[in-house]
Amino acid sequence: MIRLTWRQFRTQAFVSAGVLVVLAAILALTGPHLVHLYNTTVANCASKGDCSAATNFFLGRDRLLQQLSLVVVALPAILGIFWGAPLVARELETGTFRLAWTQSISRSKWLAIKLAIVGLASMAVAGLVSLMVTWWSSPFDLANPNRFSPGAFGERGIVPVGYAAFAFALGVTAGLLIRRTLPAMVTTIVAFIGARFAVTFWLRPRLEAPARLSAPLQLSLGNGPAPLGAGILKPNDWVISDQTVNAAGHVIGENGGIGANGNIGFSFGQNGRVTFQGYGVCPNRFPVPGVGGDRGLSSSALAKATQTCVADFQLRELLTYQPADRYWPFQWYELGIYLAAALILTGLSVWWVKKRLA
Repeated sequence: MIRLTWRQFRTQAFVSAGVLVVLAAILALTGPHLVHLYNTTVANCASKGDCSAATNFFLGRDRLLQQLSLVVVALPAILGIFWGAPLVARELETGTFRLAWTQSISRSKWLAIKLAIVGLASMAVAGLVSLMVTWWSSPFDLANPNRFSPGAFGERGIVPVGYAAFAFALGVTAGLLIRRTLPAMVTTIVAFIGARFAVTFWLRPRLEAPARLSAPLQLSLGNGPAPLGAGILKPNDWVISDQTVNAAGHVIGENGGIGANGNIGFSFGQNGRVTFQGYGVCPNRFPVPGVGGDRGLSSSALAKATQTCVADFQLRELLTYQPADRYWPFQWYELGIYLAAALILTGLSVWWVKKRLA
């Protein structure tokens, strides 16, 4: 049975191996250049005072190859559709499973061998692709360290192995229950996407109780919010919610501003009287416009007056976030969730073949 399963699967295995070799060659040839470019631009940009320009320049390089990260996103679904769904459904459609069951092999063993060979191959392929892309993308991740973003989190590390295991088991289960290949493939992709969305946007933020930070609302020069949490948060902390609260603790805005869209604005009146749009007239007076109508929007005096107004209103920024040091624990948590789901689906498949499939 092992030999038969391998003969049925060897075409997919050889194609996958070829793709992995080509991908590894491309990344190995271009990866060292990215590291060198990062070291000569972004790594020492602080001493030159041009980090924003250097980072933008670096992140704009190799845009086409950066899209390889999408391969890690799509690969588990592809494995579930084309390796998992047809694995048993095709046998049921053609009736060839009856021949296998007459060759002194039990139903459970027949399915277990198929699941072991193709399922482990799916996990290995996803893991190798994720490992290569994670290594190649490491300079970009250093320059743009938002590793908790929905896209980056699922494209790096160990979670793609769990995605592949779950997608494959989901495809096999759908094929067993539906008994037709094409409907099973459609069911697999729909269910897999639904599961990914549920875990990413509902479960992942709750894997651990989020931390909270309350800090005085700080504005950048003129208008717009300053760095989150008055600069206390790290760049790669995962901000789940950012609310503006007043002195009474009532939420009056989102995203570091007033209102749902996080707006910040000031209306300049006569004699230095300024209205903080959406909240009221500032208690303090602002610098009077200078000669030629220059209001001094770039002056430190105006910046100080702006912050004084916000401080007099006792506005604060309330942040709910997941600290950056929880990245790898979250990777392991999510991997465990998907592997557990894959095991449950595998158990259901074995039981269905043994007790219900005729």
